[in-house]
Amino acid sequence: MSPLATVPCPAVAQPAAAWPDQPVHMVVPFAAGGPTDVAARLLAEELGKVLPQRVIVENRTGAGVVVGSEFVAKAPKDGYTLLYTTIAHSVLRPLFPQLTFDPLADFAPIALIGQVPMVLYINPKVPAKNLKELITLFRDNPGRYHYASSGIGGAVHLASELFLSMAGGLKVQHVPYRGSSAAMPDLLSGNVDMLMDVGTGAMPYVERGELRALGLGSPARSPAAPGVPPISEAGVPGYEAYTWHMLMAPAGTPAPVITRLNGAVNHITGQEAFRHRLLEMAMQVRPSSTPDEAAGFLASETAKWEPVLRRVGMSG
Repeated sequence: MSPLATVPCPAVAQPAAAWPDQPVHMVVPFAAGGPTDVAARLLAEELGKVLPQRVIVENRTGAGVVVGSEFVAKAPKDGYTLLYTTIAHSVLRPLFPQLTFDPLADFAPIALIGQVPMVLYINPKVPAKNLKELITLFRDNPGRYHYASSGIGGAVHLASELFLSMAGGLKVQHVPYRGSSAAMPDLLSGNVDMLMDVGTGAMPYVERGELRALGLGSPARSPAAPGVPPISEAGVPGYEAYTWHMLMAPAGTPAPVITRLNGAVNHITGQEAFRHRLLEMAMQVRPSSTPDEAAGFLASETAKWEPVLRRVGMSG
């Protein structure tokens, strides 16, 4: 039996008995100090308060392919290692058809933690005051304007291509950078015209008039970006683009274990103080989600992004 099978949690009353004598490890496939790592550590800290054993965050860089392979390979020997993952795992299959694991079949979703919407920023020199004007401008001037991304095949690149496609197949030149922070100076100077960035970190530039924020990738408005309408309302119906955070276990983990861990996560995400801390990072926290809902969300995201990857020539 997996050591996690005896996990008690606030949502399901269980006797506090045999818990493994080793800490639970939460693998984060990103470097320490980044936004994903910070969110994972906040969750791990709170889980340590409601579980009999503390949760240790283990950073493993090397992209989702390497981390996923290691995670799947060691899962049978280490039944209490969890994976804190993001959108990266939903796009692995078309990028790497030679994968030694299946991003869907080899993982058991525990809970969807939350989503961080994309924000569409433009330089004020671009003659567009709102999203509809921007779409018209791009349509009337194919290939003249440029958008920045954090790198080829990344979430920002894909969200931008999804926007251009859904807005009518707009032709805008792609300029990839090594991260959004590297692209920001060129956006501010006007060397590039648009950036679909993750979260609301650039809102201070908007408040100073140095950038314009024309739309959010979430279906609803966000307190972190007051006054910025959803892209789906502002000119591209049905558009949604965000990074998301999810906690997973190895496939084959007993269902009662998943249920109990899900209850522990929902206990934490249901707390206003925890949601407020992540909202400060622009994450819209799910107060609760079932494993089935998390699995369904993962499948829908995979189906959503695979055609975008193929359209931009990123399939393996």
